[in-house]
This record gives sequence, C-alpha cells and structure tokens, in this order.
Amino acid sequence: MSRLEAKKPPLFISKPLTRDAVSQSLSLLSGILKSSYGPAGRLKQLHNGVGGCVCTTSQSSALLGHLSVSQPVLRVLTASVRNHVSRFSDCGLFTAILCCGFIENFRSLSVTPFTVIEISKYLLSLCMDHLKSEACGCRVSVDFSSVETLVCLVRSILTSKPACMLNKTEVDHLTSLVLKAFIFTVPCHAERNAVLGKCVVVPVKGRRVEDSTVLPGLLIETPEIQLGKPLAVKRTGSNIIRIALFNVSMSGDGFNPEEGTIAVHHGVSLEESELNQLLNLGKQLVKDEVGLVVCQKVMHPSLKQYLKENGVVAVDRAGLSLMEPLGRMTGSQPIASIHSLSPGCYGSLKDLCIESFASKQFLHLIPEDTVICSLILCNRSETAWDELKRVCETAEHVLQLTVKEPWALLGGGCTETHLASYIRHKSSGLPASTFKELGCSQTQYQLVAEGFCRSLESVARSLSHDGEEILTDMVYGHCWIVPSGSPCVSEWSDLVSRCGCGMNGNTEELSWRFLQGQSGSPVIQACPKEPSVKVSDLLTLDCFAAKCSGLQVALETANLILDLSCIIEDQN
Repeated sequence: MSRLEAKKPPLFISKPLTRDAVSQSLSLLSGILKSSYGPAGRLKQLHNGVGGCVCTTSQSSALLGHLSVSQPVLRVLTASVRNHVSRFSDCGLFTAILCCGFIENFRSLSVTPFTVIEISKYLLSLCMDHLKSEACGCRVSVDFSSVETLVCLVRSILTSKPACMLNKTEVDHLTSLVLKAFIFTVPCHAERNAVLGKCVVVPVKGRRVEDSTVLPGLLIETPEIQLGKPLAVKRTGSNIIRIALFNVSMSGDGFNPEEGTIAVHHGVSLEESELNQLLNLGKQLVKDEVGLVVCQKVMHPSLKQYLKENGVVAVDRAGLSLMEPLGRMTGSQPIASIHSLSPGCYGSLKDLCIESFASKQFLHLIPEDTVICSLILCNRSETAWDELKRVCETAEHVLQLTVKEPWALLGGGCTETHLASYIRHKSSGLPASTFKELGCSQTQYQLVAEGFCRSLESVARSLSHDGEEILTDMVYGHCWIVPSGSPCVSEWSDLVSRCGCGMNGNTEELSWRFLQGQSGSPVIQACPKEPSVKVSDLLTLDCFAAKCSGLQVALETANLILDLSCIIEDQN
C-alpha cells in the first residue's frame, strides 16, 4: 500500500515586489523585450530544450507565447499583454516595455501604492484626452480616399520586424499587396451594418518575396487535378456554378463503434449500404445542378468518380480553416448530414479555374462579389515566412481597426516623447484643488508624474541598440536618434536630419536635450507645438487604437501589480 504524503500548507509571499527574485525576473524580462523593440531590434531564438521547432522572432505574440514564465507577478504581466495582442495584434512590445517601466519607476518612490495609482490614473486621462483631441501634435488623420497615409502605416509595420529579412523593393511590393488585399475585403455596396471580408494567407515557402501576389476569391490546393487539362464544370441555366459545402465525413465509414451498437439484418452489408447512400446523395447533387462539391473531410473515391463523370468538380480534405470563408464567400450553408439536402443550403460562384504556383496546383474559386481574397505569400526560408505571415496578418488587422478610428499615431518614439513633454507641461502649473481631489501633496504628484514621463521615454530609449544617443527637441517634443560613433560637434543639428517619425527636419532652430534615465532632475518645458506638416512619404506611423489600448493596459496592469500585497501559492 502506497504511503500518503501529508498536504503542505500554502506559501505566503508578502510584498512580492520587494523580493530579489521578482526584481531580477522583471529586469530580465524587460531587457529581453527592450532588446527586441523596433526595426533594429535583436532577434530571439526560442526552443523548448527537448526538441521540437525553433522560433526566431522579435514579435511580442511569438516571444510571450514561447517564453516559460514561473513568477506569478510576471504571469499577470504577460497574460495582460497577450490579451491585448489577441484583440489588437499590434503594439505588444510597446505595452510590455511601458508596463515594466511603470513598475520600475513607481515602486522606487516613497509614495503609497494607493496614491501612485490615483495620480497615475489622472495622468492617463490627460494622455487619452490629448490623443483624442484635434490639437494633438502626434496624431495623424487617415484619409481613405488617398493611399499615402495607408502606405506609411503598412510599411511601418512591415519594417518593424527584422526577422522578415525584407529589402526596400520587397517592402514596397508587399505594402501594395497588403493594401490591395484589404481593398478586396471592403464590401462594394455600402450598408448600415457592413462587415469587412477576410484575407486568407496561402503559404509558398522557398520562393522570392516578389513572387507573392493577391487574387480575388479562394485557393484550394488540389494536387490530383492535372494542370494541362481544361476544367469541365457543370453550370446552371443562369451561367453560375452552384456549390455544396459539406462539413461531415463522406468516406462511407459513418458508423463509429464508440457511439454504441447497431443491429444489421442478415445478408446486409453495412459498407454497401453506406456507399449506396452516398451515391444517392451524388444523384441528388447532379439533379440540383451542383457544379462544385467541397468536403471538409474525406470523400469516398466512388462518389468522387461519379461526380466527375457527371461534370461535378469534387474536392475533399479542404480543412476546417477554409469552411468559414468559403461559406461567407459563396453564401452556402455547411451541410452536416448526407441523408437530407435542402435547396437553400447551396451557394454560387462566378467562375472556377486552375492556378499554379511553384510546384503546387490550386483550384481558384472566383466569387460574384469579392469580399474574400487570397494572399499567396512567398519567402525564402520557413523562419522568415512564419514571421512575415504574422506581420501581414497584423497589418490587415490594423487597417481594419483604422476604418473604425481613422487616425494614426506618430512612430519612431515620437508619440512617447511628445506625451512626456505634454504631461510635464500640464503638471507644471496645477491648482491646489487638483492635489486635494487626488488626495496627495504637490511633491507626491511631481514624483509620480516624473516617473510616468520617464516610463514613456524608456520606450523611446529602447529603440537604441548600438549605442545611439536619444534626444528630444524642446519645441515639438519629438524623438531624435544620433548615430553611434558620431563626432563631437557644437550643434546637434549637424548630426540629425529627421526625427524618429520622419515628420520634422532640422531646418528650423530647435534645441535638444538627452532623454533621461532613472536619475536626473525633472525638466519643465512649454507645451509641445503641433507640426505644420502632416503627411510625408517616409512617415513612420503606429495604429491609433492599438497604441491607445496599449497605454491603458500597461498602466492598469502596472497598478494591479503595484497593489499586490501578498501572493498565495499552493505547494501541493
């Protein structure tokens, strides 16, 4: 008889942020994230140590998905950031770095967590009100009647991930493809509750990026169809192709022994009965003038042969991922039974043809009204393709979010430094009534406000990976990067040409200062001005919705962690 082990009492960890193990883990995670940030971010290679695939990336969704985090505090942080990324696809590293910055800057203050939380929430409201105001100097309006700003937005996303290994020509080609694919998904007929379509990525690895292309409709890989032969397909009297979509197995082995027993009369073959049922289904499909049958699972060879002989194209093993866009594109209802059909379950197609890419053959389903398209995405290696797929999906999602909120925020660290300048300006002349409402002293407010600004600036400083100096100007509050190894000069304007986002040049008289680290006296400066120029071919932009959400998520998560007084861990 085995011995029973006595239950261990739970482990109580009081004031977890004061523990060295938590501080070291937080510092390590922050270092990993900061070193991955921006177009020059360092790649990380992640694997589980016991075999399996290796992931090379600098993207937050892949990084946080593969990292094993044991500290409860860091689990809260990573779960919060991953939830943000699942909703917005973008600004994951920004959110995580900013959250780490808030925790590191706030926990060292001699201010109670409750007071820090109240003041930081007030500062967040100042940021959000400023970002949503017409006078905001780091917000750009997105005009969908022109592609200039959209091109900048997509290009900024594509160039932010070095693991894609793209040159300028490839970036330009993919930018146009992503925009073209997005336009395909916009309904042609404006409706009150219009829903955007979907772009399905088709993988072609080992080919040049320039071979990538976009086609309206869907591609289904069909290696058994020969490329040279013409595709004979049955059409209805109105010259459309009727389609039936099955999400149930059509292999003839519908009986599952695990579901129970079945009584069969003597001399009756269960397999033959199933096949007859399938052939009767095929006759009904032919009678209903169906020209294309797509099955999510396996189709019996005899049924496929019968349909082929009667001018019906049959495709099986389509997979679950294609069922939703197929149904949406064709208007067909997935059929879950082989025993009954209703005329209302069929959909329609405009045309059907065979396409060939690399060594693969595809059946190209061309719809009447295009809201579903296929992006044939090529890259030289599997690692680069995986990263590129994630980036293209992020770009598509960002464009969809921009339809709802047609603005973009300046990238290249300029939004962060601009907000820091704005908060310092707003905090310099507050009335005593504000401190009373917040329940704090002026000194406490200034300490928290400076920690808030340093946290924003720490994100901009994360863009430096090779010893570059990071500056901010005292007029617009933008971020400027001085290349490493630059000679000592009396004027910074001799070393910098444009700010991080590309909006401002050094043509006018500007004064700069270094972005501060963890120490140094607070800087009081005037309210940052709004730049006179709004659009540039080289503008670096960020998603408005994703960055606003990231700012909120970062502070709320940091405040939650700062407010933790005890962690209780079950030891059993």
